Amino acid sequence: MDFLTDPWTWWVAPFTNDESMRLALYAGLLAVVSTSVVGVWVVLRGMSFFGDALAHGVLPGIAIAFVVGGNTTFGAVVSALVMIGGISMVKSHSPLPEDVSIGILFIGMLALAVAIISSNTGSSVDDLDRFLFGSVTGVDGADLLRQAIAAVVAVVGVVVLHRALLALTFDEASAGLIGLKPRLTHGVLLALVALAIIASFKTVGNLLVFAFLVAPPATATLIVRRVHRIMVVAVLLGWVSIVVGLLVSFHRGTAAGASMALSAVTLFFVVLAGKSFVGSLRNRRMAMAVSV
Repeated sequence: MDFLTDPWTWWVAPFTNDESMRLALYAGLLAVVSTSVVGVWVVLRGMSFFGDALAHGVLPGIAIAFVVGGNTTFGAVVSALVMIGGISMVKSHSPLPEDVSIGILFIGMLALAVAIISSNTGSSVDDLDRFLFGSVTGVDGADLLRQAIAAVVAVVGVVVLHRALLALTFDEASAGLIGLKPRLTHGVLLALVALAIIASFKTVGNLLVFAFLVAPPATATLIVRRVHRIMVVAVLLGWVSIVVGLLVSFHRGTAAGASMALSAVTLFFVVLAGKSFVGSLRNRRMAMAVSV
């Protein structure tokens, strides 16, 4: 119960006394901005499975770049383009639903990445764990700069495309009729999702970046209705998850990325339970009022 009896030591001291914790905090806060503002549209458009698949789809490029000594960010970009192009190709040449093509490429790309990293020409299990689960306590100034650029681009992108994304989400047919170019808008959204994932893979890892792409926006939709408010609340909830997750990791020795992601998911269920409880109380009061 130190977080209650000694709040300064539990909540503040880790960030003031440990530089790696401060850098991890900054990186996490920036990662939330890029993933949450884009993730709102992922959630509203029902693209969660695509976001999950793309988070895994960048792994082969990262793995190959790591093995050959290249730039892992460039490898992730190339892999993301291959993933998006592959989904489009399968969708165009197959009668199967889009989620089938996403699922096939999702499994294939993940399996390829694991095979590369775990091969004799690859590296150790520790390297695989680092790619999958991140190393937020090992970020440096270059990582923060990349994360900051991604956050700015994501925010500017969703602001500029707000009207087009809104129309595409709720009435795609009308979006085309009024000249909003739904295909182009969808393509830009995919690019923003890929950017958020690529920029965040070193911070929270590819398996866990999906949690921040979906959990804070999903939680925010339970609290507010307007899209711009959902974005703001999603970022705030993500920041809470970052702080709590890092502190739990620091004090309990758990994996930082997993702790942050688990905090985001736990917060969703807490809000959901609270909303359900309040709703049941409201219904009970209404029923009592009617009976009287």
